[in-house]
Amino acid sequence: MAASSASKWVSLLCTLSILLLCIELTQCSVTYDKKSLIINGHRRILISGSIHYPRSTPEMWEDLIYKAKDGGLDVIDTYVFWNGHEPSPGNYNFEGRYDLVRFVKLVQKAGMYMHLRIGPFVCAEWNFGGIPVWLKYVPGMSFRTDNEPFKMAMQKFTTKIVQMMKNEKLFESQGGPIILSQIENEYGADTQAYGAAGHAYMTWAAKMAVGLNTGVPWVMCKQDDAPDPIINTCNGFYCDYFTPNNKETKPTMWTEAWSGWFSDFGGPLPHRPVQDLAFAVARFIQKGGSFTNYYMYHGGTNFGRTAGGPFITTSYDYDAPIDEYGLLRQPKYDHLKALHRAIKLSERAIVSADPAFVSLGNYEQAHVFSSKTGGCAAFIANYHINSSTTVRFRNRRYDLPPWSISILPDCKTVAFNTAQVGSKTSLVNWLPTNVNRLAWQTFSEDVSTVDAESKMTVSGLLDQLSVTRDASDYLWYSTSVVIKPYELHRNVVPTLSVESEGHVLHVFVNGQLAGSAFGNQDSKKVSFTGNAKLWAGVNKIQLLSVAVGLQNNGPRFEQWKTGVFGPVVLHGVGSGSWDLSRQKWSYQVGLKGESKNIASSVGISEVDWAESAVGQVHRPLTWYKAYLNAPAGGEPLAIDMKSMGKGQVWINGQSIGRYWTVHAKGSCSGCNYAGTYRPNKCQTRCGKPTQRWYHVPRSWLKPTQNLVVVFEEIGGDSSRISIMKRTLK
Repeated sequence: MAASSASKWVSLLCTLSILLLCIELTQCSVTYDKKSLIINGHRRILISGSIHYPRSTPEMWEDLIYKAKDGGLDVIDTYVFWNGHEPSPGNYNFEGRYDLVRFVKLVQKAGMYMHLRIGPFVCAEWNFGGIPVWLKYVPGMSFRTDNEPFKMAMQKFTTKIVQMMKNEKLFESQGGPIILSQIENEYGADTQAYGAAGHAYMTWAAKMAVGLNTGVPWVMCKQDDAPDPIINTCNGFYCDYFTPNNKETKPTMWTEAWSGWFSDFGGPLPHRPVQDLAFAVARFIQKGGSFTNYYMYHGGTNFGRTAGGPFITTSYDYDAPIDEYGLLRQPKYDHLKALHRAIKLSERAIVSADPAFVSLGNYEQAHVFSSKTGGCAAFIANYHINSSTTVRFRNRRYDLPPWSISILPDCKTVAFNTAQVGSKTSLVNWLPTNVNRLAWQTFSEDVSTVDAESKMTVSGLLDQLSVTRDASDYLWYSTSVVIKPYELHRNVVPTLSVESEGHVLHVFVNGQLAGSAFGNQDSKKVSFTGNAKLWAGVNKIQLLSVAVGLQNNGPRFEQWKTGVFGPVVLHGVGSGSWDLSRQKWSYQVGLKGESKNIASSVGISEVDWAESAVGQVHRPLTWYKAYLNAPAGGEPLAIDMKSMGKGQVWINGQSIGRYWTVHAKGSCSGCNYAGTYRPNKCQTRCGKPTQRWYHVPRSWLKPTQNLVVVFEEIGGDSSRISIMKRTLK
């Protein structure tokens, strides 16, 4: 629930009091030792949660932040999204969902700390890992290695972000909320691929960041050789095995405790049981961990074309404690809140002593923090997957469920057990609104004119991204073939085969759809073979290649190919097969509807719309428009796309994102919280669309006459599109 206005005033007064105290004592500082971060002279056990500002709307931010605070969090963590902030060289965007300063100030207003993960490579299942596509085409460019053009651009952007924060006095050293910053991201796994140049780049990035003099520590996650004073940190489902590279001087920090996992079109939805997540956090704390960040605490939505992957869904819900729509996911939210309370009750003991290990059996053990100044706290664990047990600890008996830890803040009384959940599971309830059976009008792309409108013709097949520069998901490849009458054989149906690097391909022969082929997370490449209806004379071959998000991680990911590379071969014509790959091809970026901007109120009149017959289906490359009034009430809204195929949808000119109702394939055979978690362990929605509902922010709606525009690639029934309310019960 949203915090009351009274609690907000209390938080604001607390923040002001801390700021005045810092100014008076000139001790606004963040340092660290082997135990923890030290904030204004005090060691702290900190609980953090990731909330990515562009994955929700500014109108949602404050509510999300206060829910995080009420859930027991101390810190809000976010990446900084370079390609959202600098869409073209030197042209910056810090407005709307990208108003970073506003977001940080809301964290400050709530009396919370901030971890600003500048990167500026972020991965995050975000398009191109957060790096602008235009950067790839700077002469001499090579990403994330000892490359001067990349280092120059990276330093410029990082410096700009740091200076923005300094100008607003947002670092803790200035009395602000930012207590940590991150440079680079999960680079350790890629360093080996770059060799000496990778190590040199990492060392340079660390030195560059420290030289910006923020007054707060910098971290590098998954970077075992991070140079001092950079703190190397852990990301993963479990991090109790982790120790920093200098355990005598650096604290043990977990920058990404994965609360769930991302989803991809065609795959099931992952679910991580909260019992296991709480068990993982307690394991980390009992080993001396002092900073835990949930990735994600609120996942949100990949609006527009921001989803990466490829094939990452528009929903970035992540099975987080706060769901995509801003509602509390139970029992995950309340159970973790209780965990945080127990950890805080133990904080004084944890920061005052190193844990002492006590064996209590084959699968049972205790970690005890005890000192004269900090008192005593204990963590008692049962690592057995199937069996409960009873142990004796300090002459008391304790019952432990399987795969669980009990926290004793006074070494006597159990305040929390990771497997004993008190809250009921919240069930999603989709309620209908009065927005259904809309009066749709349609406009179809004219395939026959695509090559005539082309502005580029070259011999051979080109990489899709090199042509589109990511201005659109769509690229037309067009060529023509002259066939003489005797080259068509009676009783032989010609076929066309196309090989593509992905991600989706629609094949047209003489203006008619010959078929489509779809990649997926397991096989991004696309192969098509289908009948080709040819005739004597000139035949048009047109291939619509579709990107479904750009690669967002991996060594040299900027070099990954997308689009049709061939071979493109006609079979059953003339004396054999005709390879068309090296002949002249015309290229057209995007769709006519995109060039006319018909998803907006400005461009909507640029084309002639026709009335849509109710129930008319299977029309590829068709635009739909309708107007709707905002549903009454305050519940979160979604558009139900169950009757459609694949495409994109806009509300009042703002892109909700890509939709695709492809059914999930996988194993959804039940779920046991006990035992090591992996994303394929607990899955749902097998045999159903991976994503059916798409978030419509209420702040994007007017009371009446809201323009909704849908572009459908493969065909669907627009009459069954509806707006639904999301509630929990």
